[in-house]
Amino acid sequence: MTQADEAGITLTAKDDASDQYLTFIMADEEYGVDILSVQEIRGWEPTTVIPNSPGHVKGVINLRGTIVPIIDLRQRFGIASLDYGPTTVVIVIKVCVGDEHKVIGIVVDAVSDVFSVNHKDLRDAPDFGEETDLTFIKGLANLADKMVILLDIDTLLSSEVLPEAAQLSNIINNIDAASTQAVSA
Repeated sequence: MTQADEAGITLTAKDDASDQYLTFIMADEEYGVDILSVQEIRGWEPTTVIPNSPGHVKGVINLRGTIVPIIDLRQRFGIASLDYGPTTVVIVIKVCVGDEHKVIGIVVDAVSDVFSVNHKDLRDAPDFGEETDLTFIKGLANLADKMVILLDIDTLLSSEVLPEAAQLSNIINNIDAASTQAVSA
């Protein structure tokens, strides 16, 4: 299906396709996950700790009969831990890990907003070489005058190796600089 806009440019339905993302804050950076994977948003509550689990696994909660593992995304990204406060939330999401569908909670600093992102406005993460696995980044988007990292939550939660927080900040800074240069050119 095609249609012509006012300038006479023909757009296909794919050009107008968009997805909605729930955005959240961690360490002054904004991230987003596909809203269709989000089941609910809950305030932080203590978990039942599982012995010998990785440091980023805070424990489990019983959510209406379902045992849900809770992962601190700050720790998973290697970002310095903060004490949980009134804005700390758990985003309960449904992920596909391998052939299984699981419900997992991710602890983040705060929820920000819900945005629609047009597919044509999504940019790929820059290539930082083989040493940096960025397959968990679905793309980057400028939303409300800020750069947001859109996460492929399925890949993120099944990946064992993630870049350091400093590398993620460099990605955002490099893209912000490129955007500023493109606008002023």
